[in-house]
Amino acid sequence: MLIIPIKEGENIDRALKRYKRKFDRTKTMKNLRERKQFTKPSVSKRAQNIKAQYIQRIRTTEEQG
Repeated sequence: MLIIPIKEGENIDRALKRYKRKFDRTKTMKNLRERKQFTKPSVSKRAQNIKAQYIQRIRTTEEQG
């Protein structure tokens, strides 16, 4: 549960903005979406490897180009 202390005389819009920022940083929605369905460890590891290969390919093309 996120707790946002509101200072005296603080605008409600500013407090909402702080809440939204804190909510995004805690990655709450990302975790909820991940938990909706089970992914096997081998599948998640394979996805990580594919992503790492993609990033590596981009970096090597930047170095060469």
